[in-house]
Amino acid sequence: MSHAKLISLTAMGILLALASVSPAPPDRSYVSGDSMMTLDGKNVGFVKSVEGGAITAEVINEPAGPSYFTKKHIGQPRYEDFTVQVGFSMSKTLYEWIAGSWTNKIERRNGSFIAADQNLQAQSERKFFNAMITETTIPAMDSSSKEPGYITVKLAPETIRVEKAGGKVSGEFGKIEQKVFLPASFRLQIDGLDCTKVSYIDSFTVKRTVVTDDIGDARDYAKDPGKLVFPNIKVTLAESTAQSWLAWHESFVVQGKNDEMAEKSGVLTLLSPNQQTVLARINFFNMGIFSIGADKTEANADQIRRVTAELYVERMEFEAGGEGAEPGSTGTTTPPATTKPAVRRG
Repeated sequence: MSHAKLISLTAMGILLALASVSPAPPDRSYVSGDSMMTLDGKNVGFVKSVEGGAITAEVINEPAGPSYFTKKHIGQPRYEDFTVQVGFSMSKTLYEWIAGSWTNKIERRNGSFIAADQNLQAQSERKFFNAMITETTIPAMDSSSKEPGYITVKLAPETIRVEKAGGKVSGEFGKIEQKVFLPASFRLQIDGLDCTKVSYIDSFTVKRTVVTDDIGDARDYAKDPGKLVFPNIKVTLAESTAQSWLAWHESFVVQGKNDEMAEKSGVLTLLSPNQQTVLARINFFNMGIFSIGADKTEANADQIRRVTAELYVERMEFEAGGEGAEPGSTGTTTPPATTKPAVRRG
């Protein structure tokens, strides 16, 4: 064997030996995949998005003292709210929680968001405890929209913990039929009003205030529910079908006939793209009109003349159809909230 070949074989042996004892590579980054939501230990489905949930503490300065430098330390931990976007393919447990948050039924729940990679391997888990729903935002209804719509929910937890997770994300969510909501697929019905040409309803948010009990020596502050606030709704419709709206406005606002007997009830129905399946209903109670006016028009513009009406609502109820609904709650049956059904199919 030549001297050069012997040196080459020796060098190769040294490299192989070094490779066998080299330290393991650090954990690799992973591409963001999906976030699974759990409630009370059960998977309720993949969310469209989740943000928030940071754990922070306020920096406190202590200028007093003989030191030339300002002494600093941190206060008690603060837990940021979660903001979650969900569709209509979640477990009924989540929708029941939303429905309860629109009433005096205050529910606190424990749960988590499990971050998984594209292979559904769990990577991390953000657990939350004693959380309340403080906001529910219904997306805008738009007859021209072709993009899916999602409900946005804000959760206020008392505490949060972040942990390493492992295993494959799985659960009952696999049994839930996938239902997509398009904001063009909706039906609005209001007592005695022509809603056949409603083209747009602004997004609206139901809110509950939260009171923080920060008295005492507890490290984590308790959160208590405050008042429930239902928003006004803004409806845009063709001027050609606005006569009943204008008449109500004339009576209710101008003539002052606006007692409780003059208020109305209604329902907003969210439908599947084929407009055959009810995904959710939002019932309106004690509605009153306080504004109506023509939208901006331009000369020689080829457009439908529209008016926009604004109504207050004293109370709302949320009902979800689909996987967890009671028999008869899906389909296109007319709910009892209205006396003169007027159908608008987006």
